Amino acid sequence: MKQQVLKIAIQKSGRLTEKSLQLLRNCGIDIPAESRKLKASANNFPIELYFLRDDDIPEYVQDGIADLGILGENVLLEKKAAVETVMPLGFAKCKLSLAVPRNEQYEGLDYWEGKKIATTYTNILSNFLKKNKINAEIHSISGSVEIAPGIGLAQGICDIVSTGSTLLSNGLKAVEVVLNSQAVLISNQNLTNEKQQILDKLLFRIRAKQKAATNKYILLNAPDSKIDEICALLPGMKSPSVLPLREKGWSSLHSVVQENQFWEVIDQLKQAGAEGILVLPVEKMIV
Repeated sequence: MKQQVLKIAIQKSGRLTEKSLQLLRNCGIDIPAESRKLKASANNFPIELYFLRDDDIPEYVQDGIADLGILGENVLLEKKAAVETVMPLGFAKCKLSLAVPRNEQYEGLDYWEGKKIATTYTNILSNFLKKNKINAEIHSISGSVEIAPGIGLAQGICDIVSTGSTLLSNGLKAVEVVLNSQAVLISNQNLTNEKQQILDKLLFRIRAKQKAATNKYILLNAPDSKIDEICALLPGMKSPSVLPLREKGWSSLHSVVQENQFWEVIDQLKQAGAEGILVLPVEKMIV
C-alpha cells in the first residue's frame, strides 16, 4: 500500500513563506530549493507543500484539500474556518491595532463611539468592539487600508502593525492593540490515523527545535569545595553533570539552562567560584 503523504499549505509569498520553510528545514526535512510553483515534495519525509495565498489556507485545510496549514493567527480568526489549531509557532509575531491620524488626540476606547473604522479584518474588529461595548461603523476595505483617513473614508483604521513604519509614512499612529498574532499550525479535523502519526512525528521535531531555541548548554570549572553551592544556583535540568579535571580539587560542571535564567545568576556563579564559563547554543532538545 502506498504511504500517505501529509499535505501542508503555506503562504506562497510574504512574511511567513521563508520562515515556514526554515521551520521545516530546521526539523531535518529536505525541501527542494528550486523555484516554487504550486507544490513541492520533501525528499526525506512524507510531506507535500502547497503554496497558496494566505487567505485561502484556512478553507483548503477545512475542506481537506490540505491536511495542515501554516498561517498567521489573525487570518485564521478572521476566516472562522472549522479547523484545529495544533500549536503556536513563535515566529511572524505582529499586532492587529487600531490607528488614528498622528496629530489626533486619543484618550481611550470611547474615542471610537460613532466613528468609522476601515479594515480588512471585519470579523475580528466586530468582536473587539462588541466586547468593549463600542458602537462604531466598520468599513470593509481591501488593499491599502492606511489611506482611508487621508481621503475621508474613515476616522481610523484597524490593520496589522509589525514595525509601525507604514503607519508613520501615512501620518498615522497605533493607539489600541486588538490582537497579538503569530504564526500557527492548523490541522484538518478528520485526519486519518496514518496522517496523524506523521503529524505526531513532525510535532516531535518542531517541539525539540523550539525547546532548544530557549535553552543554552553551559560548561564551567569550579573548585570541588564549591560544587554543591554552584549546583544549587544552576536553574537547569535535574542535576548537572560533574566531571573531574586533570588538576586535583577541580571539576567541570555541565548543564542545560534557560538563557534568561542564566543571566540572572551569572554574577552569583562567579562569586561562588565558577571560572571559564562557556555558554553554547543547543541544536535540538529532547525531553
